[in-house]
Amino acid sequence: MTVLLWIIAASFAGGALSVLCAALFALNSHLQRYLGAMVSYAIGAMLGAVFLDILPEAIKLTSNVAALSGTVLFGILLFFVLEKLVLWRHCHHQHCEAHELLASEHNHDHGRSGLMITVGDTFHNFVDGIIIAAAFLTDMHLGIVTALAIIAHEIPQEVGDFAILLHSGYSKARALQLNLISSFASIAGGVLGYFVLQSVQSWIPSLLALAAASMIYVAVADLIPGLHKRAHLRDTAQQVLLIVLGVATVGWLGLLIAE
Repeated sequence: MTVLLWIIAASFAGGALSVLCAALFALNSHLQRYLGAMVSYAIGAMLGAVFLDILPEAIKLTSNVAALSGTVLFGILLFFVLEKLVLWRHCHHQHCEAHELLASEHNHDHGRSGLMITVGDTFHNFVDGIIIAAAFLTDMHLGIVTALAIIAHEIPQEVGDFAILLHSGYSKARALQLNLISSFASIAGGVLGYFVLQSVQSWIPSLLALAAASMIYVAVADLIPGLHKRAHLRDTAQQVLLIVLGVATVGWLGLLIAE
C-alpha cells in the first residue's frame, strides 16, 4: 500500500468504524456496561502513543526542543479555551445542558445541540485526518500507532455525541447518519494533509506536538475525571490495569511493526 492509501484507510477507520462501534455501545444496553472499560483503555492508548511514539518522533525531527515543548503547552491551553467556548455555548447561568443531558431524555431542544455537536465533530475529525497524515508522512509505525490512539478515544466520544443527537430530537437512524457524514471529514483532512505537508515538511513536528497536546488534554482533562467517580478499590484496580493495558498495546504494536 502507498502512504496515501494508508492515510485514507486509517482515517476511515478512525472515523466511520469508531462511529459504528459507538452506535453499538449507545444502542445496546448490554454493551454500555463496558464503556467505562473502553474509556480506561483509551486513556492508556492515548498516553502511550504520546509519550512512547509521537513526542519522541517529534523531538527527533526538530532542532529546537524548547520550542516544541512550548507548542505542546500552547496546544493544551488552546484545547482548554476551545472546550470553555463549547461549555459557554451550552451553559446559561447555573443551568448547563451537558449536566442535564442524560437526566431528561425527552426534553428535546429542536436540534440545536445536535447541530452544534455535528459541526464541532466534523471539524474535530478533519483535524484528526491531518494529524494521521502528518504521522504517516513521518513514519509508517508512527502513523499506525497514532491512528490506533485516535480510534480508541473516538469511540467513547462518539457515544456522547450520539446521546446528544438523540436528546436533540433526532431519530436513531438520523443520528447515525449525521455521525457517519461528519466522520468522513477525517478522510478529507488526511488527503489534504498528505498533499500539503509534503511541501511543508517543517510543519510536521509542530503538528505532532499539537496532536500530543490534544491527546494529553483529552486523557487528563476529559476522561480521567470521569474515572474518579468510581472510587472503590476494585474499580480503581480495574482502571489502572486497563490503562496499563492500553499503554502496553501501543508499546507492543511499536515493537511488532519495528521488527
